[in-house]
Parts: sequence; structure tokens; C-alpha cells
Amino acid sequence: MRIKNFHYELSWARLVSDILSPPIVWALLAFPIAFREADSVQEALRWASIYIFLVCVVPILFIFWMVKRGSITDIHMKIRRQRIRPFLVSLFSTGLAWGVLRLMGAPSMILMLALFSLIQLTVMTFITLVWQISIHAISISGATVALAVLFGSIPALLSTPTIFIVGAARIKLKRHTPAQVLAGTLVGMIIPLALFVFIL
Repeated sequence: MRIKNFHYELSWARLVSDILSPPIVWALLAFPIAFREADSVQEALRWASIYIFLVCVVPILFIFWMVKRGSITDIHMKIRRQRIRPFLVSLFSTGLAWGVLRLMGAPSMILMLALFSLIQLTVMTFITLVWQISIHAISISGATVALAVLFGSIPALLSTPTIFIVGAARIKLKRHTPAQVLAGTLVGMIIPLALFVFIL
């Protein structure tokens, strides 16, 4: 019975980690912001698609390619040094997303989302050079704060439990210590708050 419970708990933690991985969280955040800012459905889909492809899909494809080559153990990159190259690719493609969106005349909040992602990735990369902070925690807490600023308290309150669920999943999978999850949560909250305070 003990073994059965272990496998059940492990499976829920893996499911949470996969469903609420950083690229998926950022992709989900792109849609409400794009529809809030765009003048039409077609325009919203265009902005969201550009952002999602460059910020989320391109890095995922690179990670899958690295996993297939054997350069990375798995898509969640549990070994710290294996995260550097994917992060550099993410930085490049996210910077490209911001530039493309700006050249195409995307609304200011879409540009803000791309800038927010770029700053998050930059902070993640520098911290990862010396310490294994939880990227999942940074992403989900940052998205929750962004929801609070842009859409009010109700969406943020609905999203808040996911911060604890994601943190518990990462600890359960032994991918991070409680300190790494807590640090990720705090960093994830501070970045969007600082961005909105100083830019808006």
C-alpha cells in the first residue's frame, strides 16, 4: 500500500509540473492580455501567437532537441548546469519577440508582457549560474501578480492556490528544496511588481 501511495503522489506532482510548466503558464497569460488590449479577435490571436511561438514554443523545441541528443536529462532540466544553454536560447527568442511585436505595432501591454518575460528570464539565468532556484515557482507567482495588476483581485485569488500546488509538486519530486521554491516565489512576485510600478 505504501508503494502504491508513493506512485500516486508522484504522478500528481509530475502532472502539476508538466501542466503548469513555465512555457505553458506564460502562454496562458498571453491570451487574456492580448484579448484585453486588441481591437479584434484576429488581432488578439496574432499578438498572442507571435508571443507564444517565440517565447514558449521555440525554447521548448530546443529543449526537446537537447533531450533527444542526450545533452539534457529531461524537459525540466533537474541539473543546474544543463539549464544555461536553454535559457540563453529563451533570452534570444524572447528578445526577438519583443522586437517583432514592437515593429508590428503591438499594444503597450503586449510589449510589457514580452519585457516582463525577458526580465524574468534574465534574472533566472543569472541566479542559475550560482544556484538552483525554482523556475516553476517564479513563473506561477509572477503570473499571479500580473493577473492581480491587470485584471483585479478575483482572478489573482483564483490563481493563488496554484502557487502552493506548484511549490508542493516541485518539492515532492525532489527537484527543489523548500528554500529554492520560496526564493522562486518571492522573485516571481517582485519582478512584475517592480516592472508595473516603474513603467506604468
